[in-house]
Amino acid sequence: MLQRVDVAPRAPDGYEPIVGTGVVEAVRSAAVPLQGLRVAHVNATAYGGGVSELLRSLVPLYRGLGIDCEWLVIPGTPRFFEVTKRLHNALQGEPGRLSRRARDAYLEHSRAVASMLESRYDLIWVHDPQPAALRHLCGARGARWIWRCHIDTSEPNESALRFLEPLLEDYDALVFTLAEFVPPLLGDHRIDVIAPAIDPLNPKNMQLPVPLADRIVEWAGIELGRPLVSQISRFDPWKDPLGVIAAYRRIRERAPGTQLALLGQMALDDPQGWSMYRTILNETAGDPEIHVLTNFTGVGNLEVNAFQSRSDVVLQKSLREGFGLVVAETLWKETPVVAGRAGGIPLQMPPGTGGYLVDDVDECVERTVALLADPDAGAALGRAGHDHIGRHFLITRLLQDELELAASVLGREPVAALESPAPQRDSSVR
Repeated sequence: MLQRVDVAPRAPDGYEPIVGTGVVEAVRSAAVPLQGLRVAHVNATAYGGGVSELLRSLVPLYRGLGIDCEWLVIPGTPRFFEVTKRLHNALQGEPGRLSRRARDAYLEHSRAVASMLESRYDLIWVHDPQPAALRHLCGARGARWIWRCHIDTSEPNESALRFLEPLLEDYDALVFTLAEFVPPLLGDHRIDVIAPAIDPLNPKNMQLPVPLADRIVEWAGIELGRPLVSQISRFDPWKDPLGVIAAYRRIRERAPGTQLALLGQMALDDPQGWSMYRTILNETAGDPEIHVLTNFTGVGNLEVNAFQSRSDVVLQKSLREGFGLVVAETLWKETPVVAGRAGGIPLQMPPGTGGYLVDDVDECVERTVALLADPDAGAALGRAGHDHIGRHFLITRLLQDELELAASVLGREPVAALESPAPQRDSSVR
């Protein structure tokens, strides 16, 4: 059966000191057309990765606004998740073709999952490729359906996209993070562009007292008083952890004493993460200055918070990136970031804001060394990044965008539209 993730309702009022009264009132108004409706968000894991992070904050807020919302997680077998990871990678541009056997395994398991979904919802959000076939296999069941793609599909493997496209045909809307991610093949569908966001009240993002943050990173093996560079993400080839290690070893030559922390999230639906983890352990074996930590070795939200807060520089040297919540999380803590010029990362780091975008290991080394040598410059970039994230990438903005899209898909007029013309939005940061 589908797993219902247990979350408690949470009213949006707690965000008022951060975002202001007007934003909270706008969120409440956007929720009015959805009162009395039943909504489900469906994804493939309750922990590990950005989607579960988003749903852990969004679903309680839906419920706190009086909307009957559930978070459902599909079951999976190792074979199914192996296939969906290959599909995920192919949609991000990895070459090759899914075999007939792999496609059949995906559809066979999806049919079993479809038989478990109850016909009790008015609106169903489906996240990423793992449950994407549900609308095709279930039929409408009296609901409107939205597929939310969180990955970088700007240069997809054409064969994978052609396999997926018929399964997306009957969705009422497809949502991408950037307009550049919308493949031309899907151009005839209703498309919406909505960027993700972070939750400033999540334990991962709340302000930690400096002494507590220091105790946490010291507990993890970091020596206080020496420079610290970190990368915090899933152990995934697209995040280029081996490139980070190579860059770090060159950084250390020019900034002796610098330490590296690699914090990785292991997710239920990502079998590739375990092989990448073993590769990283082999690559870093015998190097006491590199610390490899995961959610299975005691690293949770508070530890991530502490490392993002107390690192001198955070690296996110992604090769492909749907959005990269860790960038926004780090900038919210005013820590400078050196990141790959990939996917949704530049959206979070316009020029002069947050840190530096890089295209290769050489640039990564140069920018990181420069920030370590000039902490004041890094602090200024971090403060600018915090302000940018606060204006564009907090959970209240994402929640309002989702509520307004839901009302539109359901044919329910927003309250604001009934009272006065809606203000224009900057679609580049939506």
